[in-house]
Amino acid sequence: MPWSERQLAMLREIGVPVWQATARAPTDAVAAAPAERPTDPAPAAAAPQPPQPEAAPVATGAAPVASSRPDAGPAAALGWDELRAAVAACRACTLCDSRRQTVFGVGHPGAHWMVVGEAPGEQEDLRGEPFVGAAGRLLDQMLRSIGLTRAQAAVDGAPALAPAQQAYIANTLKCRPPGNRNPTRDELARCEPFLVRQIELVQPRVIIAMGRFAVQALLRSDEPIGKLRGRVHRYLGVPLVVTYHPAYLLRNLPDKARAWEDLCLAAHTMDTLGRG
Repeated sequence: MPWSERQLAMLREIGVPVWQATARAPTDAVAAAPAERPTDPAPAAAAPQPPQPEAAPVATGAAPVASSRPDAGPAAALGWDELRAAVAACRACTLCDSRRQTVFGVGHPGAHWMVVGEAPGEQEDLRGEPFVGAAGRLLDQMLRSIGLTRAQAAVDGAPALAPAQQAYIANTLKCRPPGNRNPTRDELARCEPFLVRQIELVQPRVIIAMGRFAVQALLRSDEPIGKLRGRVHRYLGVPLVVTYHPAYLLRNLPDKARAWEDLCLAAHTMDTLGRG
């Protein structure tokens, strides 16, 4: 089946080589990986095929660890300014002792899309912004491949994009674990009310969960990403698509093709909502 021009453009944007019978091996150089945790490895990908998101089943949710609906708790009544201040002042776990600063989130507060990552790394801890460095650049390329941006303001003289083309980006954890170690369940649980409130304030139409710990926190599941992707889940009633973390993709180039399929599924889900 021939590739459409849109599919070819999306593949090029995220650095996936188009596999042809005469194609040579991809020459992507592996970027210097940031100090972030690699997440669930998967078997080497076969030649990417055009995804068929129409056939993707809608999951009612992964096997829950807790039966209760996620709750913002005391954060439920906070607006953006109060929530940001509460995160900056948080001392609910020991991560507050080693952080340089908290990493709240960036993007349009009314964005139709929301990206949820794992925990801040060293560069995020320095800048106070999620997804920076090599992983952040790859995320920006992935967003551009489906016509999205994290930038609220106009760039290079171009007008600012509408909320339908904006993504709000947040992490499950707002503080960097020392040495970029994996976050603990207790740390994720203590930080969850902040994320819940961010989702309630943004009211995204689609959520993209990136990386094992983001997926575990949102779906209450210990299943590997490879078994959870390819379906539309739900979190707080919002359609949620699972994919790999950009830091993992920098180390596992063949899985960029799978990540592209996940982006296509998310875009198709948004298109379906628009027609509803």
